[in-house]
Amino acid sequence: MTEEKSDPRRWAVLVVLLAGMLMGGMDLTILNVALPTVGRELLPSSSELLWIMDGYALTVAATLVVCSTLGDRIGRKRILMTGVTVFALASLVAALSSAPGQLIAARSVQGLGYSMMLSSTVVIIRVVFPVARERSLAYGLWVAGSSTGAALGPVLGGALVERFFWGSVFLVNVPIAALALLAGAVLVPESRNASPSRFDAPSALISILGLAGAVYALQHIGQPDSVSPVTVGVGILGVALLVAFTLRQRRIPNPLLDMRLFADRRFSVSTVSVLLCYGAYTGLLFLLTQQLQLVDGYSPLTAGLTLVPVAVASAVGGVLAPRLSTAVGNRWGVTAGVSVLALSLIALSVFGAAGNLPALVAAGLGAGTVMTLGADSMMSAAPPERAAEAGAVQEVGFSLGAGLGVAAMGIITTVAYGASLEPVSGLTAGQSGIASGSLSAAMDLAGRLAGSTGQALRSGSQHAFKTGFSVSTATVAAVLLVLAASAATLLRPAGSATPQHAPAEQESTA
Repeated sequence: MTEEKSDPRRWAVLVVLLAGMLMGGMDLTILNVALPTVGRELLPSSSELLWIMDGYALTVAATLVVCSTLGDRIGRKRILMTGVTVFALASLVAALSSAPGQLIAARSVQGLGYSMMLSSTVVIIRVVFPVARERSLAYGLWVAGSSTGAALGPVLGGALVERFFWGSVFLVNVPIAALALLAGAVLVPESRNASPSRFDAPSALISILGLAGAVYALQHIGQPDSVSPVTVGVGILGVALLVAFTLRQRRIPNPLLDMRLFADRRFSVSTVSVLLCYGAYTGLLFLLTQQLQLVDGYSPLTAGLTLVPVAVASAVGGVLAPRLSTAVGNRWGVTAGVSVLALSLIALSVFGAAGNLPALVAAGLGAGTVMTLGADSMMSAAPPERAAEAGAVQEVGFSLGAGLGVAAMGIITTVAYGASLEPVSGLTAGQSGIASGSLSAAMDLAGRLAGSTGQALRSGSQHAFKTGFSVSTATVAAVLLVLAASAATLLRPAGSATPQHAPAEQESTA
């Protein structure tokens, strides 16, 4: 395909790709408002609740590079269509889940399906939009598709949970996926890399197992009596595998991830900024749904509507970020975005979330600004011949940040919640253990207890969760303030302010 000959179906192809991004964006947020209901009906532990949220994003992060490599070899359309199918089937299983473990497994498979879609769409856009001006617009709409899905997720999820059952938040994906499959089979052209690099299967396996082991151990830190020798051993093994993965990538001629990219301080700081800020953003959404519904008494729909300004402000921040960068440069734009996000978390920690619209909007604006400018800094710092790898790191940073952000903020909240929960007279030792595990479990137990004991447990657990929410948001705010100072110091302007782009790879289209 040449610069003079564009695919006449390119805009229809983009609509198919946007359907995948819409589903993926919705699934990052649509489950948030259903979490309290899931907690009451499936009774997951705090660790299981984190895995229900994290299984999706962490699977995306762990498999994205692998899926991208497979698409280069066997065809991007084939990977895309397989991803849509896997995503739809996993959504159906998730909707019908009757136990926490089943829902966690379904969410992880959903993540694999979205990873297939995400890894394929970027390159397909490059193939069907050879004209740079149109390609820039297509990429902008592609990003907007995910942001729109994230904004729709809380409202749609709240409406579905109030009118149907919690599993309906997953069933909504099935008709969208069916239409995307039918249209994609006809419209999307096949493409592959005519000279793909050698696929390093050991690296792929090591990275997936290492990430899973490290996160498994991390999520069990906050669970009462769950830090067993097995958990510690799995965590140590996970970290060791990640170290081995890093060392292997530095040695082999065709690495899955070129570690030399991180030698550039601008690339490294931008990567950390994207990871931490997107992690803070998704972790905040995770906590807000529980705070608003279980503590502040919001209905699922009202909680969803309350979260819409956060998602919309994030999209607005992304749109306005280039203008901010033009005015003050990426360095100060990223610094400002991180600082605004940190200050908004401090406001939420001190004043709470209910009715605190300015802090919620500021959180979205700050996160959206950093995600856009941080990603741009990553691409600008990478040499032209390694821009594709920089793009893969960028996508992994978003997904890994989402997973680790939910895990970290969830763990801090759980530990502070357990430490702040006062003993309640009339509870047995077993009941006290259940109540200290999670707010959902405490509220369910309080509903089954009569009289003053149930009321005392309800108010005590709500107060303890408020404390956990404040400690978690304040802790993350402190980390972000350190990050802002680092960005101001280390993101010094490069010789050229113009982002560099990799030359088009040799493509084989069918």
